Amino acid sequence: MDRQSFPFTTRAEFLEHLASCFTRAERTLTLFDPDFAIWELGSSATDALLRRFLHNGGQLQLAGHDGRHIERDAPRFLRLIKDYSHLVEVRRTSQQLRQLTDSFCIADERHIVRRFHSDHFRGEAVFDGPEDTQTSGDRFITIWLESTPGLFANSTGL
Repeated sequence: MDRQSFPFTTRAEFLEHLASCFTRAERTLTLFDPDFAIWELGSSATDALLRRFLHNGGQLQLAGHDGRHIERDAPRFLRLIKDYSHLVEVRRTSQQLRQLTDSFCIADERHIVRRFHSDHFRGEAVFDGPEDTQTSGDRFITIWLESTPGLFANSTGL
């Protein structure tokens, strides 16, 4: 397939591209955001997309600074973690990484939706562009290695 790039500036566009990224994912989803407050991880639509992905054997890795929003507002996501605990891993970033403010979702190392700063909606979605995922993918590996297990289905802590 040919590389497709879509700049965006609104919450609706971000969520639309994020859903498209989840839909395209087959093997891996890696997500980073300071708190995932605008990701709607607890919505029924997102739950359905992630359950389909995980049911088909995909693996989800999520890293963030603060999990209070998920704990408070995303009970469906907490159930998803419980139901697919063998395929979902959630980590909490270390104190040294708390200054990171970007936000991204990478699917299968070929699709990415990223916001340049988590306080704003300006960003881009790139589908079928593996070279576009490289920098954020490398960043995620560093974040992951410097993070600790965080959110579990029966105890909080992200």
